[in-house]
Amino acid sequence: MPNLVKSTRSSVIPVLRYREASAAIEWLCAAFGFEKNLVVPNEDGTIAHAQLSFGNGMIMLGSVPKNETDFGRLMKQPDEIGGAETQSSYVIVEDAHAAYARAKAAGARIAIEIKDEDYGGRGFSCYDLEGHLWSFGTYDPW
Repeated sequence: MPNLVKSTRSSVIPVLRYREASAAIEWLCAAFGFEKNLVVPNEDGTIAHAQLSFGNGMIMLGSVPKNETDFGRLMKQPDEIGGAETQSSYVIVEDAHAAYARAKAAGARIAIEIKDEDYGGRGFSCYDLEGHLWSFGTYDPW
């Protein structure tokens, strides 16, 4: 079988959509420590595509389009499915307490308080400004 893995910084990149993607980009940078790598605005001020980096990882995001695409029809926002998520991103941090304090200070709604995990590490889970669930912790599976 051919090798499907490409040698790159991060071979799995979560993709999210936001109704207010510009505000989400600023908030994710302030609250979670992401850095803008690329932001491509549409003419109407929405975001066609953005890439935010965190260490050697990255997320991609964009605005929920007014006219749904084939891919867009497959996705729902958390508030469209009762505030639930079907996926969540885990972000490895050096200091879970500092990440917790930063997220909380930016207004993140804490879903699971910071605690030691049975599998190792210390972490917490929270919601961003549009209800996407994020987990942060010191556990490094690598």
